[in-house]
Amino acid sequence: MNAVEKYISGFPPEIKEILVKIRKLIKYIAPEAEESIAYGMPAYKTVGKPLVYFAAFKKHIGFYATPSGHEQFAEELSAYKQGKGSVQFLLNKPIPYDLIKKIVLFRVKENSEKNRL
Repeated sequence: MNAVEKYISGFPPEIKEILVKIRKLIKYIAPEAEESIAYGMPAYKTVGKPLVYFAAFKKHIGFYATPSGHEQFAEELSAYKQGKGSVQFLLNKPIPYDLIKKIVLFRVKENSEKNRL
């Protein structure tokens, strides 16, 4: 079991299911992404640069796509509580997997374009 699997395994089944879906989504979109734990949560990097992070909390899933990822989707994210580079998806509401997918796709492209050799 790697560090991210260990992190996810520590949650109740209903939370675990959400975390597994988010992880699979990220790994599907960015199979080359480096997976680790950073700041105590699952973290992903492409071309050596941060891509996205996510974490489970008592009442929400925190999703962190750097300020640019959140700025790009400001209108769609406006329905959720946010901070600079972070958003909270409440556990008592549907998790917006399609929006997460769009954000991850954007961040993969952004990292790739900004960090070409």
